[in-house]
Amino acid sequence: MEELTGMNSKWASTLMSQHLLAAADRYGLDRLRLLCEANLCEDVAINTVATTLALAEQHHCFQLKSVCLKFVALPENLRAVMQTDGFEYLKESCPHVLTELLEYVARISEHSIAIGKQGNEGIMDGSDVNGRRVKQRL
Repeated sequence: MEELTGMNSKWASTLMSQHLLAAADRYGLDRLRLLCEANLCEDVAINTVATTLALAEQHHCFQLKSVCLKFVALPENLRAVMQTDGFEYLKESCPHVLTELLEYVARISEHSIAIGKQGNEGIMDGSDVNGRRVKQRL
């Protein structure tokens, strides 16, 4: 695959799955569409996630979209993804997805702040990370 495409095999496999997903959706091949979606969910990477996210939005692949949003929203991934050409494509083709991404990042930030605040207090008052009272095992 690397010799034929000039790309590493993982990137080439992702590219092929993206094209197959679009074709499967266009021609109503539901099983192939699901297989491609599952394959793309497993091979999320910095250099392909933005185009995969745009594809998931355009072809209504909700599981794939969720996986991509979770991956991009991680602080260590977000900056790198924003520097890819795929992110520029995502901004042009699906600008409303950026709003969803910002909302997702905000939820993650709020959740991590809440856990950080409760982390020390939870140990002191016997509650878990969700603020529920728990009985300690002896």
